[in-house]
Amino acid sequence: MSGGFDVLAIKDEDVRQLLAAGTHLGANNCDHQMDQYVYKRRLDGVHIIHIGRLWEKLILAARAIAAIEHPGDVCAIAARAYGQRSVLKYAQHTGATPIAGRFTPGTFTNQITKEFKEPRLLIVTDPRTDHQPVTEASYVNIPVIAFCNSDSPLKYVDIAIPCNNKGVNSVGLMWWLLAREVLRIRGTISRESPWEIMVDLFIYRDPEELLKEEQEKEKDQAAQDVATAWGGAPAAVTTFAADDWSTNPEIGGTFSPADVQQPQRQPTGSWGVADDWGSSVAATAPAPPTSVVVPTVGAGGASNDWGGATDAW
Repeated sequence: MSGGFDVLAIKDEDVRQLLAAGTHLGANNCDHQMDQYVYKRRLDGVHIIHIGRLWEKLILAARAIAAIEHPGDVCAIAARAYGQRSVLKYAQHTGATPIAGRFTPGTFTNQITKEFKEPRLLIVTDPRTDHQPVTEASYVNIPVIAFCNSDSPLKYVDIAIPCNNKGVNSVGLMWWLLAREVLRIRGTISRESPWEIMVDLFIYRDPEELLKEEQEKEKDQAAQDVATAWGGAPAAVTTFAADDWSTNPEIGGTFSPADVQQPQRQPTGSWGVADDWGSSVAATAPAPPTSVVVPTVGAGGASNDWGGATDAW
């Protein structure tokens, strides 16, 4: 498929990327038409896809795509969420027409619909999930290129690229490699230098993770704005090791526990504790007043004579 040219042969860096992304890991089941692309089967039942044949079919698909005169006549489709970003990025760099998300039935067959298209070539991420566009392409004689796993059906598929189309990293890497090879065959980029576009841009990212990153950036920006408004940077928090308690941050020296003087408590009074618990200390009560003048009340009622003021209480 590569024509025996060394320039189209797989490089060691590409092999490392394919293995790191798990592109060679197939499913537990294997279709009889995909058996020719399986290298072996592991003890846990996972089929291993042949990396050499994967690369040969990838180069064949890239040569077929580059043969299309107008890049917009190539339609890239992905219904699953983890393939939509890859399709959009592929269309951005190669000029293809993307269909990310739900495929409207009748897009290739019903001319009345607003989204009617007549592409010359179709690229799908999964022939099982994207069965509707593959079926409609067979009605209007559109060739189909598909990323196929070991259990994928090959009905109406013209060029099958064996790979792991269920992994997030694998799908993004395969679309990135396909876009790079198409651009190299067209002459847009050189083979002597690596492609400046990173593969991370083709890989699906969880929206929740993106939201968390945006919130963290907003918090950092808010902290910087507050520091700028107060005319200085936020104070740095000094942390000390948990196992080093001998360092005094205020003095800058060291001390030992023996140097610490414990406060001495003084007794507030004499408790007079006796050794003989049978003896008791008699409490002294205050003496009563020596003389108290009590007013007398007469028979006729209350008396106004209270005896005058006295100092003897």
